[in-house]
Amino acid sequence: MATPSEATEQIDQLYMPSAGGGVYSARDNLFRRRSTVKESVIDVENASEDEKDDGVDDERDFRKKQVFTGWQLAWLSYQSLGVIYGDIGTSPLYVYSSTFSSSPGQEDVLGALSLIIWALTIMVTVKYALITLNADDEGEGGTFALYSLISRYANLIQRDPRQRKLVRIQRYPDQDMPKPNLWIRSGMERSTVVGAIFKVVGVFGVALLLADGVLTPAQSLLGAIQGITVVNPSITSSTVVGVSCAIIVVVFAVQPFGTGKLANCFAPIVILWLLFNMSFGIYNLARYDASVFKAFSPYFAGNFLVRNGHDGWLQLGGILLAFTGVETLFADLGAFSKRAVQISWLCFVYPCLLLSYIGQAAHMMVDPSVYANPFYLTVPPGMIWPSLIVAILACIVASQAVITGSFQLLSQIMKLSYFPQVKIKHTSEKFHGQVYIPLVNWIMMIGTVIVTAVYTNTTALGEAYGSCVILVSFLTTCMVTIVAIVIWRLPVYLVFPIFIVFALWDGMFLSAALSKVPHGAWVTLMIAVALTLLFMLWRYGKEQQWVAEESDNVPLSRTTALDQQGQLSLHPDFSSSTSISTIVRISGLGIFFDKAGLSSTTPPVFLHFLQKFGAAPEVSVFFHLRALPVPTVPPTERYTITRCSTYETGKTGKQQAIPNTFRLIVRHGYTDQVIAPDLGVLVLDLLREFLDKELSSSAVRSDKVEADAVQRAFRSQVIYIVGREHLRIATGTSIFKKIALMLFLYGREVTSNKVQHLDVQADRVVEVGFVKDI
Repeated sequence: MATPSEATEQIDQLYMPSAGGGVYSARDNLFRRRSTVKESVIDVENASEDEKDDGVDDERDFRKKQVFTGWQLAWLSYQSLGVIYGDIGTSPLYVYSSTFSSSPGQEDVLGALSLIIWALTIMVTVKYALITLNADDEGEGGTFALYSLISRYANLIQRDPRQRKLVRIQRYPDQDMPKPNLWIRSGMERSTVVGAIFKVVGVFGVALLLADGVLTPAQSLLGAIQGITVVNPSITSSTVVGVSCAIIVVVFAVQPFGTGKLANCFAPIVILWLLFNMSFGIYNLARYDASVFKAFSPYFAGNFLVRNGHDGWLQLGGILLAFTGVETLFADLGAFSKRAVQISWLCFVYPCLLLSYIGQAAHMMVDPSVYANPFYLTVPPGMIWPSLIVAILACIVASQAVITGSFQLLSQIMKLSYFPQVKIKHTSEKFHGQVYIPLVNWIMMIGTVIVTAVYTNTTALGEAYGSCVILVSFLTTCMVTIVAIVIWRLPVYLVFPIFIVFALWDGMFLSAALSKVPHGAWVTLMIAVALTLLFMLWRYGKEQQWVAEESDNVPLSRTTALDQQGQLSLHPDFSSSTSISTIVRISGLGIFFDKAGLSSTTPPVFLHFLQKFGAAPEVSVFFHLRALPVPTVPPTERYTITRCSTYETGKTGKQQAIPNTFRLIVRHGYTDQVIAPDLGVLVLDLLREFLDKELSSSAVRSDKVEADAVQRAFRSQVIYIVGREHLRIATGTSIFKKIALMLFLYGREVTSNKVQHLDVQADRVVEVGFVKDI
């Protein structure tokens, strides 16, 4: 399934048939294309930068944030309950048991409860729900979305030359920036160190969430299955682990059904689970000690830390498990929306969790021993089995939040060339941001099963679990601060005090979490570092590839020329580098697959075809597919045809169209099938419609001989010419760069698709190979 990021990676990967509804074949669309072809003749040499990329700098090509209201928003809020809150919603199963190692006193119970209340309020409600969700990048969330957003408002990164015009750059003019904000932005843009830091931080946040995605299902499911031992202590640890692994496999196996379908099924489970927690909390408050409400005073949180000293600081590592999963509120933003997430958290999840923790604390004030299993030991009489069943189901759902978040984040980093272009499936036509990545799904499943089998219990997993959560939270705090200064343009004197508050809060939990690194957290950090190196390696290789491809960014006016008879020939500058000086016309319609689709440059496949064979088809079409992040593109907006132009020999400033040479841009959605066996028929029909319009136009006259030539070329033969770029490491490259590039080239070869995936007649496909040194 094609996505916008795939459009620039492998041309043959784009041309695979799309799955899903809304499929249009070439013949089915013939009757719908009247008045759909946009026509123009481009003066490439004298055009402005925006005009040079005609058909690229177009509002249609930019990603648009979806906005939902009314019942759609309500339904999306309901769906978000089934995806986002499974992780943070199941934390009542193990927070107190991870915080205390022995029966706590009443003051410790009040202190821990106070810390939990304020953690949910400050970290989740204020920081994420009310502030961070506003820092979306065209509707997408997560640390990498923050990096992408900042890079659109500040000149920090190098972009793929073929993608530059598809990104909405919104950098404010200097005069529109407050002076302190301008100084900060200018300092960021001038410093290569700052640019490198942002690059690393952006992908490190993604890597942390992916590492977290391996631990979350293990932590949640083990916490639920261990509840069986409360009603049947004879059940062994190996049984618990085996059942957990089996359920994990099922969770990942159902991911292909898509976020929307899973959310509809899972939302009732989460709602029922949270209602259980709320009602059990009210029951414990009424039966035991309702005085725990005084824990809303921050005094008890501060007193807990001061009184317990070093031990209290270490216990923060257990408290932070109360907001594990908070990062998915932001990471899953692309699958839902800001308003949907805010409504579901503020109106339902937040009050339910508060009552749950308060009720458990009320029970512990009377019976401290229940800390060992705070949920199951505090359920009302007769509710142990129903609560156990619902808890297991809720923990299954808990895995969904981070799995969906992982798909969202990986789809983002592909767009900025930090990861190979693996297959992405869009799972909803209504909600465009809901995606599924098969390869990532199965890799995460294997990793989660291994982690579950190795750690075997939630206490051991808790040592490795919290560090990822709080590290992502701290990185988010830092990046949202930059967003507030550079993009929201808020006064620095307002931003920095708020930043200090959140940074100190994050730092308090982060320092406690890092103390667990030697005891198990090193595993997740090691996974995150390894993934970060992978992302940075791929990005480095892509940047070197872009440099190598610069030599192919040559305008048609520098590669071809028209002689006195109007026949195409090689430009004198270009022919001096080859023994071929003339271009022979061969019969047939040649469709050249153009990855870039830029009118300012010659398609590399056409350039190398001329250079190697000194020939061109009688009619040439530069065919470019542009995938948009929408389900389908209406036929009236799908096709753009332009003439390709060059300059008359010996003249300057005058443009002349090249006979029988056209550029065709096809915009399509992720459910549209564009490449079909009768692609030649589609191209022929579009060309004839374009030429008919020219003939009937008073402004542009075209000889009918050209229309006859198109028909004659089609009857002769239709050939599809695809470029195959091979990269090799240049001699003299240092050993470290050589190793990095070797790994990149290996990954590029493994992940690239082959030409036979083109759904056209195999005997009509011609592959033109060329080699570039990097």
